Amino acid sequence: MDGYDKYLNNTLRFLKFRDRSEKEIRDYLRQKKAAPEIIEKIISYCKDYGFINDKKFAADWVRSRSTHRLKSKKIIKIELIKKGIDPEIIEKALSLLQETENTDLNLAKKLVQLRINRYINAPRQEIYQKLGGFLSRRGFSWDTIKQAIDSELALEYNKQNRQ
Repeated sequence: MDGYDKYLNNTLRFLKFRDRSEKEIRDYLRQKKAAPEIIEKIISYCKDYGFINDKKFAADWVRSRSTHRLKSKKIIKIELIKKGIDPEIIEKALSLLQETENTDLNLAKKLVQLRINRYINAPRQEIYQKLGGFLSRRGFSWDTIKQAIDSELALEYNKQNRQ
């Protein structure tokens, strides 16, 4: 097996786990010490057969991060920049969030709903501190964090008063 075949097989195995951006593939091949002409040939092959598609990658990444991992647009954008996605492609992918109900506020509210029961008997200040820290580490602004916690605490308060 010559160098090209070896690097191609390694690349295809690397792609088997999840989709990758073009930059990720280039970095992977450089790390494996592939020659520049082999890297270009493999990138071309992967593009021709649809194994690399940065537009699809960015859209899938945004969808995943806004439905499963629940991160803010700011964090998603930073992640995509690190993955070497063109800023124009990032903006188009993030615009998909506007079309759905997955705004930063709605994502923050979902996260608060998942976590609020842990702190329901805690003082209000501690709830803001714990949930605020959690949401800020996920990239949400303080305005969004406060709105999400306030709305969820109001719902919890109403539930307790009805019982």
